[in-house]
Amino acid sequence: MNFFIVDDDDAIRSMLREIIEDNNLGNVVGEAKNGISIKSSLLNSKNIHVLIIDLLMPIKDGLQIMSELSSSFKGKFIMISQVEDKEMIGKAYSLGVQYYITKPLNRIEVVEVIKRVISNIKLEKSINHIQDTINFLKTGTQNKIPESKTIAEYSASILSKLGIIGESGSNDLISMVKYIYSRENHIPSEKFFPPLKELFTHAAEEKLGEKSNVPIIKKEVRASQQRIRRAVMQALNYIASLGLTDYSNPKFEKYAAEYFDFTEVRKKMLELQKNTPSSTPIHINVKKFIKVLYLESKKYFEDNL
Repeated sequence: MNFFIVDDDDAIRSMLREIIEDNNLGNVVGEAKNGISIKSSLLNSKNIHVLIIDLLMPIKDGLQIMSELSSSFKGKFIMISQVEDKEMIGKAYSLGVQYYITKPLNRIEVVEVIKRVISNIKLEKSINHIQDTINFLKTGTQNKIPESKTIAEYSASILSKLGIIGESGSNDLISMVKYIYSRENHIPSEKFFPPLKELFTHAAEEKLGEKSNVPIIKKEVRASQQRIRRAVMQALNYIASLGLTDYSNPKFEKYAAEYFDFTEVRKKMLELQKNTPSSTPIHINVKKFIKVLYLESKKYFEDNL
């Protein structure tokens, strides 16, 4: 992966370059102290996959640069800053930021965020490759070629739109979607939706293998529950940020009510707007999230068979 770093702090650029190269995450092929020279032509000529950019810089800030690049730069954005203004963060997400890292930088956090973005890039490339192959076959033959995209790939696409494909819990969610679809073939769909315990147990067994013992599986079930709750909460945060920036955002309109209880979305939006924790806990309905993800993935999958 090729990285380009834009930050007016020499020490920050040096630290990021060291983290990326020492952990074999890719190559830093360009740096800049400000955004004046940052054009899509420059980034594309260097084949940049990830642009790491500071939010606040002299002359031209990170949001201005992202706005200018949004339609022409095909890589991913990671934003870094000491700023914790939720409206600015929401604006950054709406412009295409994959993740937001606060200063001072934490090496472990930086590594994990970059790994998630790399995973996202690889997944998108895989999906695009499959689609390109299908399109080629369709145009290259007179016979209609069946759509070969799996239900798991449709789930991954939806999770990407929800801003959480890089979260570790996304793999658990995709595993559950595949399991539900395979089980539904044997039980009438109007009566069937597995209990959460069954879904978490399956995800744990699939990850660990059939030879794992009961205590290890129970431990992995608890870990899976935590990963999925974090992923769903991150999706809620992402959707609320979009709504806070633009209430008519198509993603917000589609996903806010479908995947979440809208009352909780509103609470999260107010929390972000006021930059203070909600006076009452924000609840997420994990079962509803999984069920809607499954039904939407199934619809896309079966509509394209």
